[in-house]
Amino acid sequence: METNLIMEGVKFMFLGMGTVFLFLTIMIFSVNLMSFIIHKFFPESQVVDETVSGSTQQDNKKIVAAITAAIAHHRQG
Repeated sequence: METNLIMEGVKFMFLGMGTVFLFLTIMIFSVNLMSFIIHKFFPESQVVDETVSGSTQQDNKKIVAAITAAIAHHRQG
């Protein structure tokens, strides 16, 4: 009788693991399909090189100055 219970446990284990494997396989397939469809109908726009723009460099300098001032203020206590 114990062998029967062990075999039933093994059957349920493989059934559960098979179900999880099947679910994950279907989920990965569907996510890849959705990604393909989104990229096909909504392609990414071209990124403009930010180093060419003077205003972007000026904005970056302001951000760096603000971060530096915040760190200095924090260290003062």
